[in-house]
Amino acid sequence: PTSLDTVQNRMGVDKSVAGFVLPLGATVNMDGTALYEAVAALFIANLVGMHLSLTHQLVICAMAMVAAVADSVTLSPGATELIDAVHARGGWVCAVSGGFHEVLDPLAERIGLDRWRANRLAATDDLLTGTVDGPIIDAAAKAAALREWAAELGTPLPATIAIGDGANDLAMIHAAGCGVAFCAKPAVRVAADVVLDTRDLAQVIALLP
Repeated sequence: PTSLDTVQNRMGVDKSVAGFVLPLGATVNMDGTALYEAVAALFIANLVGMHLSLTHQLVICAMAMVAAVADSVTLSPGATELIDAVHARGGWVCAVSGGFHEVLDPLAERIGLDRWRANRLAATDDLLTGTVDGPIIDAAAKAAALREWAAELGTPLPATIAIGDGANDLAMIHAAGCGVAFCAKPAVRVAADVVLDTRDLAQVIALLP
């Protein structure tokens, strides 16, 4: 097996990189996750003499995780049925997420969302900077997105339905005509107009006008 002594002293790999990459590599290789590619990229970069700061190392790992998540995202049961039902009634389905566009974009396009918003990873000269481009999507941003889309699409706020499960959904749920707590935290359950404990979004169809 490859040891720290081998890669540091015999292969010339920087101590900080070896100490970070090898334990991480051993862990993700056991799990079979997509971080394996990130570990390989870090290791090869150092072998060929390319200096990577800690920020660059973390960004590479983060992007591998984003790619893995994007490939493995599964919809909640009933999501496509709900989207079809809203569209059949002439409505719109929008999503605002505290995650990343890099994950949400392909999913939104695949399931037919009308509008969506999330955080976006910043890049300069096609290189990730390790920061977020634009305002971070927080509770206030989610509520603002609801109001913005309602106005843009000509939907009165009392006719909107907001579905959420966490504290950062509270402002949006309060702003909507009907707030739905979907398998949610206690605070959201208290604030919502409707509480759904079964993980099936098709239940929301009964609430549509």
